[in-house]
Amino acid sequence: MDKKIENKKRIKPKYYGYFFIALLLLFLIYQIFFTSSIPTFRTEIDKLSIAEVTQSKFDDYITINGNVAPISTIYMDAYEGGRVKEKLIEEGTMVKKGDIILKLENVNLYEQIMVSESNLALKQNDLRSTKLAFDSRQVEGRRSLATASTDLQRLKRNFEQNQALFDEELISREEYQLSYENYQLSKKMFDIVKEQTESDNELRRTSLKGLDADLARMQKTLGMVYQRLDHLNVRAPADGQLGFLDAEIGQNITQGQRIGQINVLTDYKIEADIDEHYIDRIKRDLKAVLVRNNTEYTLRLRKVYPEVRNGRFKIDLVFVDKKPETIRTGQSYNIKLQLGESSDALLIPKGSFFQSTGGQWIFVIGADGKEALKRPIRIGKQNSRYYEVLEGLDEGEKVITSNYDSFGDAERVIME
Repeated sequence: MDKKIENKKRIKPKYYGYFFIALLLLFLIYQIFFTSSIPTFRTEIDKLSIAEVTQSKFDDYITINGNVAPISTIYMDAYEGGRVKEKLIEEGTMVKKGDIILKLENVNLYEQIMVSESNLALKQNDLRSTKLAFDSRQVEGRRSLATASTDLQRLKRNFEQNQALFDEELISREEYQLSYENYQLSKKMFDIVKEQTESDNELRRTSLKGLDADLARMQKTLGMVYQRLDHLNVRAPADGQLGFLDAEIGQNITQGQRIGQINVLTDYKIEADIDEHYIDRIKRDLKAVLVRNNTEYTLRLRKVYPEVRNGRFKIDLVFVDKKPETIRTGQSYNIKLQLGESSDALLIPKGSFFQSTGGQWIFVIGADGKEALKRPIRIGKQNSRYYEVLEGLDEGEKVITSNYDSFGDAERVIME
């Protein structure tokens, strides 16, 4: 017996339209509640700077601007104060060491010299008088010693003679005893005179030595005063160029006041200021290159100043071998300072976006080229042309490198 097979239920064609409308509603709901919830900024593509992420060699250097300065500067401070009497050399003039630049006058110093000279003369007179007195006393002491010695010899001889006569009972005991006593007294007197003479000689030696030392000190002091007098002539401390001179005729200069400087032009250095962002990477002996009239000149970083002012610190560079023939103090040069070796890296051109993001994120353009989404990245080193990308981007992607300040809090940029 044949069994009747029923046809399965099929969706009727009239319901296709309902399904299409449902799908469209779902898409619109997604656009409204999900896509539109992303903060969006719309702009014209012509107003943006767009760059491509590339894989290339990264040159680790920075470009700095430096000014030429003398290799060293010697400041001139006034050793002595005084009134400017004469100005012999003007600013900008080449000078030799020892050339007189200014002549000063100081009345008080002149008076000190007169007083020192007067005191020295008095001390010299005192020394001469003391020497004369000691010499006279020394002569008198020698005379007394000679007399005492002669008396001792005579009385000793008389005693010895009386002793022989007394032994033979030719003279009385009294006469013998008297000669003995006179002889003993003479011996004591001789010892006293000798001791006094030796004491006088020692006193003379020590006293004159002290007086000579005092006189030498006074002469040295007077010499120093004369040297101060010579310091009233302000001289060039080295060969070079008189950079500036802050002194005019009739002006009063105080002791220690800075009145000028000498620029030593035997060589030059270049002074530059660098952003404190690089302070941990700037070390002595780094190499740098200066290009002038299509010629490269090599420099070496000689000194890094530790002080940071207004977000910048100072360095000095010197030429390694040759230098530009027309170099002059005050000239400005652009210099490439090499911070490290070259290496392969992902690179994006430098742009204003960095000021807005600090290099922590960037807008990456999608494949359709009509929108860009915010993406976190990590920036490494940088030079005057490129940033080194460590994370967040791939080669060939395109990014917006212009300023983001007008984007506000947008997470997506629509480009029309």
